[in-house]
Amino acid sequence: MLDGKRKSMQPMAVRLGVDHQQLQQFVTSSTWDYIEVRRRVAQWAETFISPRAYVIDDTGFPKDGSDSPGVARMYSGALGKVGNCQVGVSVHAVTDWASAAIDWRLFLPRSWDDTTVDPAEDPTVSEEIRRRRARSRIPAQVRHREKWRQALDMLDEITGDESDDGAGGWGLAPRPVVADAGYGDCTEFRLELQRRGMPYVLAVKASTSAYAADAEPVTPPYGGRGRPPVPRYPAPASTLAALALAAGRRALRRVTWRHGSRKTAGNPTAAMTSRFLALRVRPANREIPRGPDGSLPECWLIAEWPPGKPEPTDYWLSTLPADTGPRELVQLAKIRWRIEHDYRELKDGLGLDHFEGRSYLGWHRHVTLAALAQAFCTSLRYDPKAPAPA
Repeated sequence: MLDGKRKSMQPMAVRLGVDHQQLQQFVTSSTWDYIEVRRRVAQWAETFISPRAYVIDDTGFPKDGSDSPGVARMYSGALGKVGNCQVGVSVHAVTDWASAAIDWRLFLPRSWDDTTVDPAEDPTVSEEIRRRRARSRIPAQVRHREKWRQALDMLDEITGDESDDGAGGWGLAPRPVVADAGYGDCTEFRLELQRRGMPYVLAVKASTSAYAADAEPVTPPYGGRGRPPVPRYPAPASTLAALALAAGRRALRRVTWRHGSRKTAGNPTAAMTSRFLALRVRPANREIPRGPDGSLPECWLIAEWPPGKPEPTDYWLSTLPADTGPRELVQLAKIRWRIEHDYRELKDGLGLDHFEGRSYLGWHRHVTLAALAQAFCTSLRYDPKAPAPA
């Protein structure tokens, strides 16, 4: 949190007048448990943020070379293109005014998991992966795992029951889950959230298939031979874009989801307002379980249709209750803006992406310390009487 742009260990040690080797030992090889620190940060942040949702996202850490754990050619939002980088998946406790990055996972691509390679085809590849893993001290049980599965692992950790020996979850309350289309387009991710009883507001593509809420399956006539037919929808599924266009502009409502800081003569309260549809739909996919009558479950479709646009520009699916008002639906759909603030503060001010070490443990400790610093700054902003950091 002190002055100085670069927040890697050596320049910080120089500014603080401490031994660089001691600081390096603290981050990379001492015995403190970063998971326990995150648990305490999450429980502490809950007391002054009172989060409204858990937001899932991931961010890139551009890197040179190939020795940093998890580094590979992947898309990086920081670069705006595919490049050499690490990717971290994070869960944030969020409300309209504040947020805290409370849990992290380093994404390991398949190129860092020797169990995804057939050693009979190319034994040198498997050996090279094992060598890189050993050099980065990646635990044997840590393997390639899709980002959405890592997100579920963190949600289970965050909301799981606490135990006396500290081996259980963190005991935080379940809350709605919000994420972009990188997660929302995964049907299995949506189903796993439903199995956990966690409502969601997830961005999806306009081409996502669905039926209108009033669509009903029918049972074809049975001719008396073979297996009796099962109920099914008589027409092919539509798309979210087609359903929104069919509802038309008459179904639009103007919704203000928050007030920003850029006031103008024409908008003195800096109200953020647009037009939205909120429709009940039935997403269609072979993976989605159907009821005994063949029906697909209902959920909300939220679509933003700004003035002057020929069709909606953004779409979300939500399993919030059927009596949820449009404003609450839109507020949660739009609450992801806090994450961009988090990443900007963590990277520009607190050195989140400045770690230069080569160890898996060191990366997790570095991001944990950056997240702790951000939570501390947020707590100071929450208390108007607290002096600002120098």
